[in-house]
Amino acid sequence: MNTLTLEIRERLFALQDTDYKKFHAKLMPTIDPELIIGVRTPDVRKLAKEFSKKENIDDFLNDLPHHYYEENNVHGFIIEQIKDFENCVSEVDRFLPYVDNWATCDMMRPKVFGKNKTLLLTHIYRWINSKSTYTIRFGIEMLMCFYLDEDFKPEYPDAVANVRSEEYYVNMMIAWYFATALAKQYDKVLPYLTQNRLDIRTHNKTIQKAVESYRITKEQKEFLKTLKRRE
Repeated sequence: MNTLTLEIRERLFALQDTDYKKFHAKLMPTIDPELIIGVRTPDVRKLAKEFSKKENIDDFLNDLPHHYYEENNVHGFIIEQIKDFENCVSEVDRFLPYVDNWATCDMMRPKVFGKNKTLLLTHIYRWINSKSTYTIRFGIEMLMCFYLDEDFKPEYPDAVANVRSEEYYVNMMIAWYFATALAKQYDKVLPYLTQNRLDIRTHNKTIQKAVESYRITKEQKEFLKTLKRRE
């Protein structure tokens, strides 16, 4: 372990909240609780922003795999700060094989991606076609983050609907994508439910998430409830 990684680890432990650790560990069933320090996300993000400015930050980024959950989150937040698109994609590709939980995956949303949406699509399709749970999840998340508003095209939900996986954390992201898409592109996305384009559990989870959304009207929610399928 290099000195920069050690410094980041020491800073994380200085921010430790043991009560928060106990609470957060319950949300992370795929992570050994001993690998969770217990640092609140705003504090992790602030620390990452500070260290991202260091000239030797590559020492930490190259020090994979990390030991602690929060070290992975620092890594993800540092990647968010990268301003060069190709460099950012390269760092994402290097890091994704080490992502082993939904939270680290979901909190990583590089700002430069939003400025290079045409170039990003090639990489999104590559990620979605991966065999790795969190790489697929990350690709779907990027479609959800950047392509449900003015850049929306029907082929994007098609790509998500065509993903077939036995992995819980992939299917939950598919449901999250379609629930969010219903909130933003209701008429264009509704046929994925009325035509039963998703597997039953993902279909029903999409409806559940959509019904819980404040961005979907009462009338839409009532109709969505009628589409629930028996498992």
